[in-house]
Amino acid sequence: MAVAIMGCQSTEKQSDPHVMTGAANLTEQNYEQLQGKKVGLVTNHSAVVDGTLLIDLLHEAEGVELTALFSPEHGIRGDADAGEYVGDTIDEKTGIPIYSLYGETRKPTEEMLQDVDILVFDMQDVGARFYTYISTMGYTMQAAAENDIAYLVLDRPNPLGGNMVEGFIPELESDSFVGLYPIPVTHGMTTGELAKMIKGEGYLDNLDNLDLEVVKNQGWQRDMLWPDMNLEWIPPSPNIPNFETALIYPGACLFEATHISEGRGTKSPFILIGTPWADGQTLAEELNKKSLPGLEFESSSFIPESIEGMSTNPKLEGEELEGIKYKVTDKEKVEPVAAGVHVLLTFYNAAPDSVKKDFFRAKRLNTLAGSENFHDMVVRGKSAEVIIEQWKDEIQSFKEKRKPYLLY
Repeated sequence: MAVAIMGCQSTEKQSDPHVMTGAANLTEQNYEQLQGKKVGLVTNHSAVVDGTLLIDLLHEAEGVELTALFSPEHGIRGDADAGEYVGDTIDEKTGIPIYSLYGETRKPTEEMLQDVDILVFDMQDVGARFYTYISTMGYTMQAAAENDIAYLVLDRPNPLGGNMVEGFIPELESDSFVGLYPIPVTHGMTTGELAKMIKGEGYLDNLDNLDLEVVKNQGWQRDMLWPDMNLEWIPPSPNIPNFETALIYPGACLFEATHISEGRGTKSPFILIGTPWADGQTLAEELNKKSLPGLEFESSSFIPESIEGMSTNPKLEGEELEGIKYKVTDKEKVEPVAAGVHVLLTFYNAAPDSVKKDFFRAKRLNTLAGSENFHDMVVRGKSAEVIIEQWKDEIQSFKEKRKPYLLY
């Protein structure tokens, strides 16, 4: 069945933009596509319309029967640690069952869907391949197709805009939950556009007959970053507390595959990078010599602590660390993935030989980077510039491939 698209498209950049999300669009249309249907909602705390959770809006909507909730990583309320398994439960406010898709089950079962006519997806993504909400979207699309259930994506803007495209593209057969699709680290697409591409390119099996519909954003344009949108920032997960963090995250996330702190256990995750052996002043000076677009670096000292609802048992907890702090000077110019490679190599090259041999978790690093050769390139001394140059051709090919699926 052909993909249906709803909503309007603006062509001129607005001086005072007001972006309306797909969920707000649906609400304004009085939930037309859901009337008379039993609805399963794939969602979390970020799905809000004018301050009200979509869960509550659909539960109270006349003519709509909300029968099941499906929660991603971090849970339905967004307060579980990264990687922490989330269990099935009951939503206290509505009494509706919540099925976890970040525990033993990553894809809804036939039993979970037995009282569902249509699956609705609404979550705020951050525009990075390894952010797991888009993997949950793909698996729920697959479950909908296999159980002859319609699928409706309520689109939300990509906080990083629609033009930021960086990083390696993993092979489809080397998939994982943080690399399920052959797309760059930053893909510059909305969830609705990605859903179309996942189906159209056959990135998952059994999607040919999926009845897929997207309710578009209104007023969003590809050159808009989050601060341009007049939308409230609701942290989509505990360690993405603000837009600046989301902007840095696609590159700084590479440090999750090292024994260096990526700032979890502080109020500035991914903005702070540190380790016991570092000389923060020297690292900051080295990075500032590179004149990375839109960024400056400062030396920083910090001690990771357990923070309830944000990060429990963070890496290097309780240790005095020294390192760097990202400072965004021009959000429009930042190239976060390229910057992340530069920062990673600067730390690695400064490390004592005794530290270098256990610096990385190689497989995890390659998975995040999207290249089976990334670890080898780093340890063999390839420069950041040489590594970054290797993804340029892939990016151009991807931009061409995504064109038929762009909605804005």
